[in-house]
Amino acid sequence: MLAACSPRFLTPSLARTSFRALSSAATELTPELKERIDSALTKDKVVVFMKGTQEQPACGFSRNVKMVLDYHEVNFQDYNVLEDEDLRNGIKLYSDWPTIPQVYVKKQFVGGSDILIQMHKEGEITDFFDQNEVPSKFSDKFPSSKPE
Repeated sequence: MLAACSPRFLTPSLARTSFRALSSAATELTPELKERIDSALTKDKVVVFMKGTQEQPACGFSRNVKMVLDYHEVNFQDYNVLEDEDLRNGIKLYSDWPTIPQVYVKKQFVGGSDILIQMHKEGEITDFFDQNEVPSKFSDKFPSSKPE
């Protein structure tokens, strides 16, 4: 019976539905929390909700996002979800995405570590940053201003 509940037996849609049910019980996206998240997303072009900080990522996935953004010399604002349990659960409800880190560009949810790495590997990320007017190392339109 327990084997049937194992994550490897869950379809992606069932896993996501199960996650939503569990996380909804843990935290609700209150108007105040939604306003906090909206405000954070409005302040900077690129925002990452991550475990740890830019200076000290606390998980491999957050570190991978930082490495991709640093490689492209993209400035971003980090929010450490380990310091705020309401934010940690609330951002998952806000985006309807079950994992951390979460990357936002110009207030739009992009995805997590896997998606950012895929965009980088497939050579899509510079065009994506250009379309969103985000300065980056390989951009001809919006070159990064980060010091080398």
